[in-house]
Amino acid sequence: MTSLRDAAMVSKAWPFEEARAVLKRYEKAPPKKGYVLFETGYGPSGLPHIGTFGEVARTTMIRRAFEIISDIPTRLICFSDDVDGMRKVPENVPNQEMLRQHMQKPLTSVPDPYGEFESFGHHNNAMLRRFLDTFGFEYEFISATEFYKSGRFDDTLRLAAERYDRIMEIMLASLREERQQTYSCFLPIHPETGRVLYVPMKEVNAKDATITFDDEEGKEWTLPVTGGHVKLQWKPDFGARWAALDVDFEMYGKDHSTNTPIYDGICEVLGGRKPNHFTYELFLDEVGQKISKSKGNGLTIDEWLTYAATESLSYFMYQKPKTAKRLWWDVIPKAVDEYHQQLKAFPEQPIEQQVNNPVWHIHNGKPPESRMVVSFAMLLNLASVAAAKDAAGLWKFIRRYAPEASPEKNPDLDAAAGYAVRYFADKIAPTRQFRLPTDRERAAMEDLVARLKAWDGGLDDEALQSMVFAVGKEHGFEPLRDWFKALYEVLLGASEGPRFGGFIALYGVEETVALISRALKGELVG
Repeated sequence: MTSLRDAAMVSKAWPFEEARAVLKRYEKAPPKKGYVLFETGYGPSGLPHIGTFGEVARTTMIRRAFEIISDIPTRLICFSDDVDGMRKVPENVPNQEMLRQHMQKPLTSVPDPYGEFESFGHHNNAMLRRFLDTFGFEYEFISATEFYKSGRFDDTLRLAAERYDRIMEIMLASLREERQQTYSCFLPIHPETGRVLYVPMKEVNAKDATITFDDEEGKEWTLPVTGGHVKLQWKPDFGARWAALDVDFEMYGKDHSTNTPIYDGICEVLGGRKPNHFTYELFLDEVGQKISKSKGNGLTIDEWLTYAATESLSYFMYQKPKTAKRLWWDVIPKAVDEYHQQLKAFPEQPIEQQVNNPVWHIHNGKPPESRMVVSFAMLLNLASVAAAKDAAGLWKFIRRYAPEASPEKNPDLDAAAGYAVRYFADKIAPTRQFRLPTDRERAAMEDLVARLKAWDGGLDDEALQSMVFAVGKEHGFEPLRDWFKALYEVLLGASEGPRFGGFIALYGVEETVALISRALKGELVG
């Protein structure tokens, strides 16, 4: 019998492939620090978003996969770059005028516009931690402010002063000529105004680990690079952080990929070993454009979780991370149903297949049992004809279809019923367009009504589907898809729909007869 570790060592699932690559770093000797370090980064200029969730969820999947194939301990750090200067005021926060007075100050030096925390950076960091805790992620949080001020970064910063020319050589090769004239990898924090300054260096003293520069008023200053007086520009900071913490793995979006040689080069100049990377593709909106936080053309975490459970979002994040994917409303029902299909398949699979099943990675090898006896797509169609205001409005149909089911025994189904009612009301109802049937469609639907009135086969999905299929065939629909499309457009106001036999079994034979009769009278149009 194959062991879990043996199965994991040959699994084609991307978390195991990445985990094996990390393990290869230590095939000769274990890490001197005693653990393997995974890192994710966060820019706290705004609230955590769906990309933050994806990054931490995917990194956690790789970390858990690593723990199956290795006995080396692991840590996951979530690093917040909160020394970053506030370059613009977010539009979705209060006290905009107050914030404008603190432009270019580190986020942890900007007052909290909500008046709840020590600073705006502290506020956003707290939101990040609450966000990660809500989803049950296991991580350690590091604030860049604490990292710089506490001295944890000092040795690396001294080395950066000592090897300034080599760092600048890497950076200048990536910059336009105009930017090269004023660029420095060091950003001093002004001793009086507290603002992060983008000014050229007059001197970098490697022996004293100090920098000398003129501020924007022409006044000369000399500051130590240690102790939080200076921060690194974000690209050098990336590589320096890897060196300082001895990071083994970090993933980031494709938009960072051109910077990878820069991050790696600076890490190595500062005495570190470049980590393993994983570059994921970005999400696309409804029309295939890259999602932008400023444009608001994608889904937020809250929007997804209004209409589906967290696990469906984790499933979406697991799927093909190196392929650009549309992140729009219509992917939610599909993700829910595919997730539950995988859950149902899991118990019967051999270990070799289980480690390739997404639910293994979503639930760290211990997926729950699926109690979804009705698909989410079917619940949506039931919601469209049942005039239900909540999950309870769907249960009278569900109980008749599956008498053994109940909200208590099937909590995932009960939750999905509530989500389906909400999704239908918000996303489907406003877009429905009913039409009248053509003469041929009318004749076929009248035939279907007659057969349903004479039906004595109970709520058998397959038998009902065969009967609907036969009606379409006998009335000359070619391809048969046109017959089902007509049923959806006339009865549900949509061009796509459920397996119709299953719909009849769930909604009820008499109820379906009444629905078709109303449609034939024109009562659903207008």
